Amino acid sequence: MPYAVQPGEGRGRRLYNEPDSLTRSPWQRDRDRVIHSSGFRRLQYKTQVFVNHEGDFFRTRLTHSLEVAQVARSMARFLKLDEDLTEAVALAHDLGHTPFGHAGEDALAAHMQDWGGFDHNTQALRQVMLKERRYLAFDGLNLTWETLEGLAKHNGPVKRPSARLLELDALFPLELSTYASAEAQVAALADDIAYHGHDLDDGVKSGLLSLDDLVDVPVVGEELFEVRKAAADLPSQDSRTLQRIRHEMVRRVIHKLVTDVLVCTRERLQDLAPRHVEDIRAASSPVVAFHEPMAQANKGIRKFLFAHLYRHWRVNRMTHKARHVTAELFDTLTESPSLLPAEWQREAEGKDATGLRRVVADYVASMTDRYAMEEHRRLTDLSVAG
Repeated sequence: MPYAVQPGEGRGRRLYNEPDSLTRSPWQRDRDRVIHSSGFRRLQYKTQVFVNHEGDFFRTRLTHSLEVAQVARSMARFLKLDEDLTEAVALAHDLGHTPFGHAGEDALAAHMQDWGGFDHNTQALRQVMLKERRYLAFDGLNLTWETLEGLAKHNGPVKRPSARLLELDALFPLELSTYASAEAQVAALADDIAYHGHDLDDGVKSGLLSLDDLVDVPVVGEELFEVRKAAADLPSQDSRTLQRIRHEMVRRVIHKLVTDVLVCTRERLQDLAPRHVEDIRAASSPVVAFHEPMAQANKGIRKFLFAHLYRHWRVNRMTHKARHVTAELFDTLTESPSLLPAEWQREAEGKDATGLRRVVADYVASMTDRYAMEEHRRLTDLSVAG
C-alpha cells in the first residue's frame, strides 16, 4: 500500500548507512538487532505487574513485548503495512523500563526531576541509540530512522519533549511534532490491547481479581457473560473449567478490541486517502484508532485495572518496597560512585553532578528485578559479600 513505509524510501541510519543486506530488509535487521540486544534479554527478569520472583507464570516485560509484537504484526498484515517495522517497534518499545516496572520508574523520575528527568520511553530510545555495546564501529544498535521515530512518537506527536529527548533528537532529528508512521501507531495500540488482556489474565490467575469482579467492566463483562453461557454444561466450579473460561474471555476481549481498531483504521485510511507515508505523518489525527465508543470502553478497562489490580493492597506493598529499593540504590551510588562496578565508574569519571546522576540512572534502569534486589543487599547488608 502507498501509505505503508517502503523499504526503498527509508531515511537511513544515524551513524552511517551500512550496505544493504541481500537477505533482509532494513527493518528485519532492526528487529533482529533488538532481539539480540542485551536490553531485550534483560526484559525476561523485569516486572510487568508482579515482581519476577512471585511466580513463573506471570507476565514479564519480555513476554509482554512478545505478545505486543504478535498482536501488532497481525494488525499490520491486515492493514497491508510493513510487518517487520511494526514488529521492530513493538519489540523495542519497553527496552527503557526499570526494574520493578512503574514503581522503579517513579523512584528514578523523582530522583532525576531536577536533573533532566527520567521516563521509560526516552530511556528506550537512549538504550538503542547509545547504551548497547555490541558493535566495533559504533555504540547503540544504529537502527533506522523509521524505527527510532516509532519509539519516540508511537504515542503521537511529542508536544513538550524533555531535555533528554531533545538531546537524542539533536543526534538524529525525528520530527517530534508530527505523527509517526501507521506501523508505529499500530504498535502503540497493540501495546494497550495486549496490556489489558494479559493483566486481566494475570489478575484473575493471581487471585487478586475474581471473574465476578469483572461483570461490570466494559467489553470484559459482556464477553465473560457469553463465555459463561457457552460453558453452561461444564462443571461450574472445576478449576479446569474456570481456567478455560478465563482464557476464553481474555481471547475474546483481545479479538474485540483488535477488530474495532482494524475497522476504524480502514475507515480513516479511506477518508484520508493517503498516497504516501508522509500523508500519515502530516495528518491532523492518528489514522490507527478505536471508534469512540470502544475508546471509552478501553479507558474503562484501564480505570478498572488501576483501581482493582495495580492499586490492590498486595501490589501496593510490593510497589512500596520496590520504590524504596530503587531510591536507596540511586542515593547510595550517587553519594558514593566508587561503589559502582568498574565499567560504570569509568563512564562516570569526569562527569559533573548531572552527568553522574545520569550514569547512575542508566545503571539502575538497566537492572533486572533480581539483580536490583541482590545489588541492594550487597550495598546495605553487612552480612552479604560485596
